Amino acid sequence: MLNKLVLIAILGVLGALLLSCDTANNSQTSYQWPIIEGFPKPQVPKDNPMSDAKVLLGKKLFFDKNLSANQQQSCESCHFQAFAFAENRTVSQGSTGEAHRRNAPALVNIAYNKTLTWAHDGITTLERQILIPMFSESPIELGITGHEAKVLARFDTEAYQALFTQAFGDEPLSFELIVKALASYVRSLISLNSPFDRYAYLGDDDAISASAIRGMDLFFSERLECHHCHGGFNFTQSTGHEQQLLDRRPFHNTGLYNVGQTRGASGYPADDIGLGEISTLAKDNGRFRAPTLRNINQSAPYMHDGSVATLSDVIDIYAAGGRNIIDGKYQGDGRANQLKSPFIKGFELSVEEKQDLLAFLDTLTDQAFLTSSEHQLAEK
Repeated sequence: MLNKLVLIAILGVLGALLLSCDTANNSQTSYQWPIIEGFPKPQVPKDNPMSDAKVLLGKKLFFDKNLSANQQQSCESCHFQAFAFAENRTVSQGSTGEAHRRNAPALVNIAYNKTLTWAHDGITTLERQILIPMFSESPIELGITGHEAKVLARFDTEAYQALFTQAFGDEPLSFELIVKALASYVRSLISLNSPFDRYAYLGDDDAISASAIRGMDLFFSERLECHHCHGGFNFTQSTGHEQQLLDRRPFHNTGLYNVGQTRGASGYPADDIGLGEISTLAKDNGRFRAPTLRNINQSAPYMHDGSVATLSDVIDIYAAGGRNIIDGKYQGDGRANQLKSPFIKGFELSVEEKQDLLAFLDTLTDQAFLTSSEHQLAEK
């Protein structure tokens, strides 16, 4: 069984628990992050410091369908609180009904993410990422492009003017301010109140079951290798915070596909080859960002394309060392993908061990995060 100090060290927060957090920049000292005492604060752009007024404005904008050109969708339309601010559908659908190629990622602790989106190593701030759903044309999401003046005018109301003034003073209404407010609200979506947190960081030895403890030992073992891609206190390598000095932007090919094996080494469907689409490097084909596992049992379906229905199925794929699709247009043995991560090597689990691992993953569920009125509009 893992010693708790060893566990904390593995999770990458031992330094944070021993060091003071006085290194936070002065621009965000007035905002109180809802984090465990001693935890590092997220990194925040200097030109958009956190404030309660920005979070309040961003929350109202997040739920407002006026942000889409045809007034059919809001940000919440693809990011539901009950599903860890993801959605329970395979891939997203834009405001015009256009199906996307990817599953909407959960917004859990996204303030700590080093990179945003499933497979782009250059998008490192929410301010930049939020522009994609707002203005993208292929696929259309909120569909603002070409309708900028009409959409912006909807927020030139007395109620919104008061909120913008509280958040940004006398700065004129603009999409830049809307983006900054939305980024502030999304950064405020912090989840650190799970049974695992109470066990690992708050000293409650009874917070998780004996089965979950056995599952935790499996998770952090070299036999399963889970922690190599889902490490740190946020259970993803893609993490940055005020005390994180390394610029880590990892992406992984998990052997999910091996389509057209005779045509080359990529193996991933041509309409989404992952990071290779951005880097243009063959070695990056099929590589995607590992999401946080916090609240993971609430954000099904899984993978970048929502192609895996349950956590049990996910474990089976990793135990097999990749996914073997035996028929259909994506037929191919992902276990043989030449670009697959060396950590996806396969392992054997007994029925009981699998249940223990699932029990551990369940301890990462933060019920308060999924239900708190702090993340909701009062009038909803």
